[in-house]
Amino acid sequence: MNIKEISSPANETIKDVRALSMRKRRKETGLFVAEGLRTAIEAMELNAPMTMMLYHYDQKDRDDVKRVRDYCAARGGLICEVNEAILEKISTKDNPQRVIGVYKQIWNNIDIVTNGVWVALDQVRDPGNLGTIIRTVDAVGTRGVILIDNCCDPFSPECVQASMGSIFSVPVIQMSSHDFILWRGEHWNGDIIGTILQTDKNAQEQDYKTDSILLMGNEQAGISDELRATCTTLVKLPMRGRADSLNLSIATGVMLYEVVN
Repeated sequence: MNIKEISSPANETIKDVRALSMRKRRKETGLFVAEGLRTAIEAMELNAPMTMMLYHYDQKDRDDVKRVRDYCAARGGLICEVNEAILEKISTKDNPQRVIGVYKQIWNNIDIVTNGVWVALDQVRDPGNLGTIIRTVDAVGTRGVILIDNCCDPFSPECVQASMGSIFSVPVIQMSSHDFILWRGEHWNGDIIGTILQTDKNAQEQDYKTDSILLMGNEQAGISDELRATCTTLVKLPMRGRADSLNLSIATGVMLYEVVN
């Protein structure tokens, strides 16, 4: 096994990894960074396309690090043993992880959306919300996420971190609202459930089909008018206290459990 030892943060390989914190660079390379041994093990178990591993381990996690290292090497990935100072330079977390992986991004095609429950997000901008929604989709056992129009990057460090490894198991699809509306008319026979404030329909009192797309809107503006027109059902979550709304990721989680029950 060829292991590259790196001790300087000025090394070109380290610079390339750090550059993946920028969306432009992620788009150019088709790569992204995921931090942490637990996440690396999750990625390995899901056969994720790992292209590089940077690590600095202590005795207690030695065996698990070796497993991930062998996996990366078997896929032809670059193995880099680094010091803690380099991990601190790359890490976006307060407590730098001992393993950092670089992976190929996987984008899925809308053709895989044939049945089941999916989440569609209209111009969602907060990567923490998106990552938490991806994790929730994984936890609930629904099918995947459709990103419509100008959503934030699911492979950003903030989103990957919030997904807690679910970015490797949840299919993500990206498309324009125009293409979504056309596809919906030609290929989707299930429900489209929109969440809005301007309705009397309580989300907890409705019956939902086995094949449903839960459409959630932008954090500030909600669902656009053109997408709202595609919905077969418009519902709201009742606000019984002083707060008049929920955080997007929390609202999505509540709605998903309603839809799948």
